Amino acid sequence: MNALTIKSWSLSDPGKRRKHNEDSFVDRPDLGIWAVADGAGGHSAGDYASGLLAEQLEAIPPGLSASELLAEVRMRVSTTHDALREEAGRRGDDVTIASTIVVMMIRNQHFACLWAGDSRAYLLRDGELTQITKDHSLVQEMVDAGTIRAEDAESHPRANVITRAVGAPLEEEFELDKVSDRLLPGDRFLLCSDGLCKTLPADDIATLLSTTDDTPRSEERRVGKECRSRWSPYH
Repeated sequence: MNALTIKSWSLSDPGKRRKHNEDSFVDRPDLGIWAVADGAGGHSAGDYASGLLAEQLEAIPPGLSASELLAEVRMRVSTTHDALREEAGRRGDDVTIASTIVVMMIRNQHFACLWAGDSRAYLLRDGELTQITKDHSLVQEMVDAGTIRAEDAESHPRANVITRAVGAPLEEEFELDKVSDRLLPGDRFLLCSDGLCKTLPADDIATLLSTTDDTPRSEERRVGKECRSRWSPYH
């Protein structure tokens, strides 16, 4: 990884409301790729969707350049989108099998983040927490339009409605959004599903990510890199 020292850890927890979640994650510092997928659909469909995404990303071969890795991720997510649409069609006319996705890649002192849905990526830099992804959700569209305030979005009755997901029925062509930047020493990233960011305030996330311990304590592991999550249905 070009002399970069990268430490990562991952955790999936259903939280207090459910005994089971439909999240999957990828934690591969050897490949320079990390991801969180939050499945939707119920009746094991969410497990299938997020698990298929993780399986595809885990199978990326080593030794790819930055541009090759980016192209490979896009191709594998797009292929999974088509596969989920086909599987949903086999299960019934009104069946949706979908998953949000957020992917982080690191190469040559740079990072790139791709996403669809409301799973998020945060960057903690010099003590300041920044959300580097922008939710594909109904409430985010309402915030952008000035219909509601940003601080009211999380408690809005339709806060769980997402507008883009891998496998979801779309009239237009599916695409992933992307953001990229240079890495700086001490940067810390958090990838999570909405179960975490809708449970812990941003200030609490920043405080936990700011710990300097090399081995995270149990409460810190809850926001180490992945998430404690709740299922977020696609509507």
